[in-house]
Amino acid sequence: MKVTFYQPVHSVLKDYIEGYYFIEKDDDQKPVKYLTFPDNYFIVSVCEDISVTQDKGWVEIARSPSENIEVDFVFRCSVPTEIFYRESINELTIYFKPLGIYHFFNADKIKDLEQEILLSDFTDIMKTILKESDRRIQIEILENYCISKFQKRDLQLAYTILDDFETELSIEEIAAKNKITRQYVNKISQRYLAKPASEFRKIQRFRKVLISNKKSRNLTELSYENLFYDQSHLIKNFKELTRISPGKFFENVDTEKNNIWLFI
Repeated sequence: MKVTFYQPVHSVLKDYIEGYYFIEKDDDQKPVKYLTFPDNYFIVSVCEDISVTQDKGWVEIARSPSENIEVDFVFRCSVPTEIFYRESINELTIYFKPLGIYHFFNADKIKDLEQEILLSDFTDIMKTILKESDRRIQIEILENYCISKFQKRDLQLAYTILDDFETELSIEEIAAKNKITRQYVNKISQRYLAKPASEFRKIQRFRKVLISNKKSRNLTELSYENLFYDQSHLIKNFKELTRISPGKFFENVDTEKNNIWLFI
């Protein structure tokens, strides 16, 4: 399966979008199956002419006999998910950074965000992009569309709490620092980040280990560098989020790539 990941070209988009990738339809491609792992991005995928079957932790994608455009939203990826492509398809997937998506769509809650996207011209523009064969033009249309939708919003408290999540402060200390209650910290986290504060931090630590591992394979160093209590704490979280130990994970997954997938 040919997957090409791109980081935004436009300087404004780099602050809000981690990147996007394209999958190209190839009639000679064999079925592909892989595991993808929890993250804190807001992921929007657009696929052309497909049928989807899914359950918790499992998604199967096949070509549809009828034309369609399928838009899929992943706002809370908290368990390893098995993705199975029976055939190759045309797909565009966008990874919005935490809070980033709110600067492109006028919604203040997760539950309103999906409806706002579907009621906009998003689907029509994505359909145009998928029909285009020139990658350069596809990227140009996508980024011009995003820039046309961009509106800087005042999410100061949410961004402050997001920054605090990267520190050693406890949830209680974050609440005290911002003169709010622990319950309100969780309310902000649920409202804007789609998950409780503790879950967001757990996944964020896991993802930082993947980045840190490019420099070090010492689990003790990785534990303390990424705010785990100790090595056993890191291993416990790793197994919960990947189903396998850190050692086996790093042996089988190329963390140098933007898409952290384990092909099975």
